[in-house]
Amino acid sequence: MSNEFEQMKSERRGLMIVLSSPSGAGKSTLTRKLLAGHENMTMSVSATTRRARSGEVDGKDYFFVSKTEFSDMLERHEFLEYAKVFDNYYGTPRGPVEEALAGGQDVIFDIDWQGAQQLTQAASDDLVKIFILPPSKRELEARLHTRAQDSEAVIAKRMAKSEAEISHWAEYDYILVNEDIDVALTELQTIVAAERMKRRRQLWLGPFVKGIIEGQ
Repeated sequence: MSNEFEQMKSERRGLMIVLSSPSGAGKSTLTRKLLAGHENMTMSVSATTRRARSGEVDGKDYFFVSKTEFSDMLERHEFLEYAKVFDNYYGTPRGPVEEALAGGQDVIFDIDWQGAQQLTQAASDDLVKIFILPPSKRELEARLHTRAQDSEAVIAKRMAKSEAEISHWAEYDYILVNEDIDVALTELQTIVAAERMKRRRQLWLGPFVKGIIEGQ
């Protein structure tokens, strides 16, 4: 009976977990650590018109497409959400996400507030939105310099944009201040565990309760 019960409990609909933050707040590190601790969790792979950075793999990190290809996908309604960021386009393909959710897999989205708004309109019942803040503006700038991925001009551009991004914090379900990565990760894992337990996501509960009522 125990094995049967555990199998029954595993029947749930997956979560769409949005993680947003200004660049440098630690979102990528938290995402990587969260994924490493969960087998039934996957990363949504976005399509983008920007060029691949060193080490990025097409189909794994992003689907790198031309602006013409992106436009064609948009016309065919193949995106759950899309946005223009720093003169490039990003979009989430619909098919792989819907398949993962139906199979009980959680899908993580690394998108900005614009994408989060679109996902709220498209799939609010499946959505959990989490915004990650740095402990201070000074620390945010220091992290951007430390990771050494961008030029000074790009860092300045990212810092200028961070205020607009942070201004949308109240649109999210949860706010994490990433001062200590281990503490922030624990808080993130707690959010995921609680959201998984919500009644509407436990597909097994209806038949289970019916069985109790009928004396099974």
